[in-house]
Amino acid sequence: MNPWPVVLLPALASLAGLLLGRERRLSRAVAVAAAALTLLLTLIAWAVQGEEPVRGAGPSIKTGELSVPLDVVSDPSRAAVAFIVALVALAVQVYTVWYLVDDDRYPVFAATVSLFTSAMLLVVHSGDLVLTVIGWEVMGWCSFLLIGHWSRRHSARRAAHKAFLVTRLADIGFLLGVIGLAAGARTTSLEHVVAFWARPAACIDGGVASGTPLDDVLTQCNAPDDTLRALFLTLVVIGVLGKSAQLPFQDWLADAMEGPTPASALIHAATMVAAGTVVLAAVFPLLAESPGARWVLGLSVSLTMVLAAALAFAQSDLKRLLAWSTVSQVGVMLSALAAAPIEAGPDAGLFHLWSHAVFKALLFLALGWAAVIAGGTAAYALRGSAAAAPLLRVSLLFGLLSLAGVPLVVGGLSKEHVVAVAWEGAVHDGPGLVVLVALLTTAALTGAYCTRAYLLLTAHVRPQRSSPRLPPAVQGVLSGLVLLSVLGGLVLLTDAFAVGEFSLTWVVITTLAVLVGVLVALRGGFDRDPAEVLVPRFIPLADRGLGADAAYRRVVADPVLALARFVSFLDTEVVDAYVRGTAVATRVAGRAGARAHRGERPGSAVGLVLAALVLLGLAGVLAWS
Repeated sequence: MNPWPVVLLPALASLAGLLLGRERRLSRAVAVAAAALTLLLTLIAWAVQGEEPVRGAGPSIKTGELSVPLDVVSDPSRAAVAFIVALVALAVQVYTVWYLVDDDRYPVFAATVSLFTSAMLLVVHSGDLVLTVIGWEVMGWCSFLLIGHWSRRHSARRAAHKAFLVTRLADIGFLLGVIGLAAGARTTSLEHVVAFWARPAACIDGGVASGTPLDDVLTQCNAPDDTLRALFLTLVVIGVLGKSAQLPFQDWLADAMEGPTPASALIHAATMVAAGTVVLAAVFPLLAESPGARWVLGLSVSLTMVLAAALAFAQSDLKRLLAWSTVSQVGVMLSALAAAPIEAGPDAGLFHLWSHAVFKALLFLALGWAAVIAGGTAAYALRGSAAAAPLLRVSLLFGLLSLAGVPLVVGGLSKEHVVAVAWEGAVHDGPGLVVLVALLTTAALTGAYCTRAYLLLTAHVRPQRSSPRLPPAVQGVLSGLVLLSVLGGLVLLTDAFAVGEFSLTWVVITTLAVLVGVLVALRGGFDRDPAEVLVPRFIPLADRGLGADAAYRRVVADPVLALARFVSFLDTEVVDAYVRGTAVATRVAGRAGARAHRGERPGSAVGLVLAALVLLGLAGVLAWS
């Protein structure tokens, strides 16, 4: 099945939604219907997808020596990821109809969600680096609009600008890396770029065995320069770290919680922060052969997943707890790409992307419901809110079980495979051992903050709270996500992701790590907040992200503002001074000449004679010299 309809349908829905203006009913119908049809198309594409990739031709462009095919591709893993993106998008659109029922800018929000979905699907199905960059940049723009949707609030505007600026800074590296890869291969075709930059070992070995000089063999095999390949891939990795909120770009994602809950669910579950995993999976053969780029990725995600999990445990706002958990879980996805040996492939990371989309969308939507009941997302406000409705309690339970990585639920299955490929990578050269230690540490911390969240939401029952009426469609969305959280691991049976065999050893090890975190969180008992018992002094620091925002201001914002002030001073007080000085001199000379010409005083003629003598003298000196 040609992937182009899957990519273009949400984009057309976005355009139609904007053209409808403030026709709320029509905008709602277009947004939800288009999302449902997109999900149906992705499901059909996944069902009929064979082992061989399916390519959809684009409007090929030839510019000098550079070929730009602009085609899209589908294969089993891409089809599975596209399905989960479309599923989360539909869930968000249905939920938004209820959540933003009184919002006067709902049509714009729904249209932006549709465009965001189209951009992510373009990145998933892209077979061309130009299309990848287009989808990548459109997602950045849409995230700015969604985070700042409630633009009447200063905090929302600031969070949107922060997200945009931080990710744009990292995107400089992404664009330079993509340009370098495409320029070397003289094409933007992803398949040809990977083929060009991958060292053809069989060709080289065969040429050397035949007695051909090594330099000639490398030329014949088009073997690229390893240093250049590592440099370009490292630049791409930097761009991915920015979009995925990994160190040192981690702080923007927590502030993105200023956007409406549906926007948080979309950004955190299956779109922008997960897009880097899709991009690196597409160039995994090159990444696996570039130790420098893998070490940069491995060290960043290892530090990020542990730090973010620790910050999540001590958040005083449960929506920000989920935000930091996203930062940590995206690190888990990327760690599979940093550590997996080339023969293992990138599918363990993609499978965790798939499962994370399910349980994180479930958690954000359920927490948004709880926040409506409680009137806020602060931990103290949400205590006992899950008791208001059985479906809410079940949604939070299975979402947190998947997030914690409990065996058999979808999150547990995907994490077990990430740990397994990290172990395979640990026996090879590379960051595998570092990643493995970080993964097990993160599993324990994740178990701790999931236990804390569930205790806060359920253990402190307040019977006086009641749930607002939830439309049947929204109930269906939550029920479907609960079902996928429980049974979604059966996707392994479809061979969508080649994640290897099921390993009981790593199930036991991962479960023990989670159990350690659970027991630590329960030390404070069932009636108190574990964070307030165990790390009360850490809570204010965690709420501030360990001062990362202040560091951004000191290291980036303050120097840039100081430079801007200096440039402004040079422009106004130095460069413009010459212009102003010329104007002043001209006015003075004009007035003096006019007064001399009118002869306002007897000595005016003498003045003119003296001035003429001075000018003639200067002219003579210059001519002589």
